[in-house]
Amino acid sequence: MDLSRFDLPRYLSMLPLFQEMRAPELQRLAEGSQLREFARGSDIFRFGDPCDEFHVTVTGQVKLFAISPAGQEKIIELVGPGNSFAEALMFMQRPYIINAQALTDTLLLSVTRAAVMHEIQGDAQFCMRMLAGLSRRLHGLVNDVQAYSLHSGVERVIGYLMRDLPEEGGEAAASVLLPVSKASIASRLSMTPEYFSKVLRELEDQGLIEVDKREIRLLDVQRLSRYPLR
Repeated sequence: MDLSRFDLPRYLSMLPLFQEMRAPELQRLAEGSQLREFARGSDIFRFGDPCDEFHVTVTGQVKLFAISPAGQEKIIELVGPGNSFAEALMFMQRPYIINAQALTDTLLLSVTRAAVMHEIQGDAQFCMRMLAGLSRRLHGLVNDVQAYSLHSGVERVIGYLMRDLPEEGGEAAASVLLPVSKASIASRLSMTPEYFSKVLRELEDQGLIEVDKREIRLLDVQRLSRYPLR
């Protein structure tokens, strides 16, 4: 991609966080931002690095993860295009407490703390939008913790496969393309890759899904939503 042709103010205006800002404000934010390209597998930041900016995935996929004392990796979040991360740490002016890595070739937009603080001081509504975004992120993480604590492995996998489907009146069948490897999805769901594969096989045996590499076809959405019967 020719980054010199990338219309940064226009891209910022399409993000929920910035969509109500005026052209001069968007231009100032663009001047305090940087576009960077990361090859697949490249580190974006590591635990302990200073954090003075937050990031938006423009294209590609970013893995946020922690490493246990035993050296095991736990994926905390997978951040796709149009989604942001690291806002809270930027405001706290603390080093990163997790790691970030590009799962695919990724274009990342980084917005400096100085640029954000300048706009917050001049626009209370911008501050409220940032708080709303942080609240949504926290709500999502709390829901994840509840799901991992209260739901079985089968229920977690079904919930993941159906996460983008309408809650009511949806399709009889659907298709899901896993954005990353099955091992990465398994880590995100707090299970081993072997157990994740076992659950997929169980759902296939029940005639609920078909697995073709990363494409998973949901053959009967209503039955899948009720499985296993409780």
